[in-house]
Amino acid sequence: MSGNNLYEEVIIAGFGGQGIILAGKLLAQAGMKASLEVTYMPSYGAEMRGGTANSMITISNKPVASPLVTNPNSAIVMNKASVEKFAARVKKNGLIVYNSSLINAAPAVDSSIKLLAMPADDLAVELGNIKIANMVILGAYLQTKNIISCDTAAESLSAVLAKRYHKTIPLNTAALQKGAEFAKKAEAENL
Repeated sequence: MSGNNLYEEVIIAGFGGQGIILAGKLLAQAGMKASLEVTYMPSYGAEMRGGTANSMITISNKPVASPLVTNPNSAIVMNKASVEKFAARVKKNGLIVYNSSLINAAPAVDSSIKLLAMPADDLAVELGNIKIANMVILGAYLQTKNIISCDTAAESLSAVLAKRYHKTIPLNTAALQKGAEFAKKAEAENL
């Protein structure tokens, strides 16, 4: 999706503690690393863990006027409440990647919107840590949209993780790759 008119607006949403803010920050950082124009605006409830959280990210090859995203091209949703809040806002021909570990039914949206059911929590547990579900689902998004590579995102981890968490970079990288592999396999099965 490169070229003269790249303009991708994304909302990543879930509840506090799911790494929503970190995933948004990583996507924005990876966009900058890929020499794209980026805005990033996090939003979370005062209670943090357990409250609602979302990140709005715009990625473009031209300057971005506003960080506010109301009708995104894509939504990455980690829980049922986030599907209810954001799925209907996704533009026609958009993408919704949703955590099917916590969301039982596909969102009821316009038929032009591509849906990717991603068992992010389950895949994260397979890797040994449920806390990396955010990276698994982000990897699936990156693979599906093909704007920024998983490698670029992995290379950006050290810029968004506090130094004390740098030891988790290999696990986060594996999670991004696992999500990308899942999306690649899902796409191949749908062809």
